[in-house]
Amino acid sequence: MLHDARVIVEAASRITCFSGAGLSAPSGVGTFRDPVGGWWTKHDPMKLASPEGFAEDPQLVMDWYAERRRQIGHAEPNAGHRALAARTDIIEVTQNTDDLLQRAGCHDVIQVHGDISADRCHASCGHVVSIDLRDPPGLRPCPCGCADLRPSVVWFGEGLVAETWNRAEQACTRCDLLLVVGTGATVYPAAGLITMAREHGARIIVINTNPSEASGIADIELTGSADEVLPPLLA
Repeated sequence: MLHDARVIVEAASRITCFSGAGLSAPSGVGTFRDPVGGWWTKHDPMKLASPEGFAEDPQLVMDWYAERRRQIGHAEPNAGHRALAARTDIIEVTQNTDDLLQRAGCHDVIQVHGDISADRCHASCGHVVSIDLRDPPGLRPCPCGCADLRPSVVWFGEGLVAETWNRAEQACTRCDLLLVVGTGATVYPAAGLITMAREHGARIIVINTNPSEASGIADIELTGSADEVLPPLLA
């Protein structure tokens, strides 16, 4: 299977990687859906990752995000991140909000669900500020005075940023190979990018530890963690 997948990779001229939480999991970054230690086993996401939750208790939300940010800040890119970074011809589209692809050396990462290493105005005045993931700030007002600052991520019930989504669509509809790495392919509209790529003629290689919603449309599915499968696949 790995040999056949390598043949497809070597023949491709336009490759996009669509990644999810499973790419960063080997670095120790917790996922929402992991049944052991996952974020959804500890917290109600609708209270801590939604505009309603922030309105109800912004201090609790920011404390929770501080925990996640410190975890990411102390994590290191794994071999999967580095293998992708070594392939400068691959466009990165990710559901992950962490900065591990960037720290591995990827220069143009399309983060469809936002960037946890920045805060923005909750009232959308346009103010955005980078933060230190190892020492994240607490709840504080935006300089505009209209609202508090919040993580610059897309919460449940919020729409994706149009410009970012358009770039992601272009990357997935113009590729001739889509690598689907570490995602259950259940969160929409992002998961719809996989179907878009297929409809525009791309081959699909899925890399995941378990079968996913993308399994049925994969040309090849490689079972294993991203840090184990990506280096030999992309070497």
